[in-house]
Amino acid sequence: MDFRIIRNTVNLGLTSAIFFLGACRSPVDFPGYQYMPDMYVGPAEETYGSRIGNADSTSALLPVAGSVPRGFAFFNFPNTLEGYELASVEAQDPIVLDPLNLAEGKRMYEIYCINCHGAEGKGDGSIVAAGKFPPPPSYSTGNSSRGGTMKDLTDGKIYHTITYGINLMGPHAAQISPTERWKIVMYVHTLQKVGETTAAAVSDSTITAVK
Repeated sequence: MDFRIIRNTVNLGLTSAIFFLGACRSPVDFPGYQYMPDMYVGPAEETYGSRIGNADSTSALLPVAGSVPRGFAFFNFPNTLEGYELASVEAQDPIVLDPLNLAEGKRMYEIYCINCHGAEGKGDGSIVAAGKFPPPPSYSTGNSSRGGTMKDLTDGKIYHTITYGINLMGPHAAQISPTERWKIVMYVHTLQKVGETTAAAVSDSTITAVK
């Protein structure tokens, strides 16, 4: 074999060994070399940073015109007294009255409503008892601030109130999905029938009736 080939091979091997051993330093002291920087440093966009190729816009772009979020449901009644009354006539609960939906409505009510309205809808929730807010009207007897009694509130009026709020009650559309709102509406109707009976008993009898 040609001596020059052997020598060049040995020199190449030693050079390669030195090079690779030099790249194997402790990552604490030296992170290593980037042989292909484009593979390590990609053109990722930082949250709320300037958008690549468009310095006039941030990476958090507005949704396309006309798009709606997943699970969105239109409620074509404005946040006005006229919209409230129109919803009373035209908006009806699309959720089927059955034990599961009624139980879910009760669960959601106990998460979002019970602190003010109370377990039986009598306006004696915990934050009312603590003196934080004046009591809301009772569902079974109280007068509605927009006319009529709370006992007579329809599907549309209850849903409208949950969506937009009323008086000291703020809107809950951001916290409660449309489907969950309708299930709460379903449960509120059981509280309108409370009277001298406990909410639990009314709910149980209603659930039994729809089985």
